[in-house]
Amino acid sequence: MKIQDQLGRKIELKGIPKRIISLVPSQTELLVDLGLENSIVGITHFCVHPAYLKDIKTSVGGTKKVNLRKVKELKPDIIFCNKEENTKEMVEELGKIAPVHVSDVANLEDAYDLMTDYGKIFNCTELSKTMVAGIRKKVSELEKLRNNSTDKRVAYFIWKDPLMVAGNGTFINEMLKLNNFRNVYTDERYPETNLEELKSLDADICLLSSEPFPFQEEHKAKFKEFAKEVKIVDGEYFSWYGSRLLKAIDYFKQIHS
Repeated sequence: MKIQDQLGRKIELKGIPKRIISLVPSQTELLVDLGLENSIVGITHFCVHPAYLKDIKTSVGGTKKVNLRKVKELKPDIIFCNKEENTKEMVEELGKIAPVHVSDVANLEDAYDLMTDYGKIFNCTELSKTMVAGIRKKVSELEKLRNNSTDKRVAYFIWKDPLMVAGNGTFINEMLKLNNFRNVYTDERYPETNLEELKSLDADICLLSSEPFPFQEEHKAKFKEFAKEVKIVDGEYFSWYGSRLLKAIDYFKQIHS
């Protein structure tokens, strides 16, 4: 079977992969929801959904550094990576062990394409089609609610020291737009910033993400004089682009209810 990943890389598989290593948390959850849990042999220690998976699958490391010896021992038929989550050097080394499929998801259509690709690779196209259709339906419902909301200027913080935000070209930015939020940071993907710059941007809302830095309630005070509203938000719903989108849209609806 010949396939192509989202970087346009051509990959040849001997058949439907029976042993999977996933090095991207959102993609691990997607694989499980496509009924492929039994085929997963390796994950990262950041693959936290479903929670029990870490107790029954082998951890091969993190998203930026893996134990290549463990990967080899697991004898995978395919390894799933992501352009943003995993390094180019890692992908090259993993490619010496097994075929590597690299995702590149910047918007919802990319996410739908990834689900469709997984459906083809694992011969579960009907399930992947149903998943995509379900998300599209929920997005349509959200858009109707969103049309009744006011366009607000938003800063979405992902790190505390140094202060970093999600900017243009990111999946997070697409989720902000889906919610009728206008990102005040548009020049870079993940720029560093400071409170002086934030003040000059006149944001209506500061969203403090639960990941990758785990912002908590005590961090809100620092931002209150720079925006009309400061909220802690579940970062998984803004940045995970797999099957979690089904739950994410419901989460977003609460913002507009």
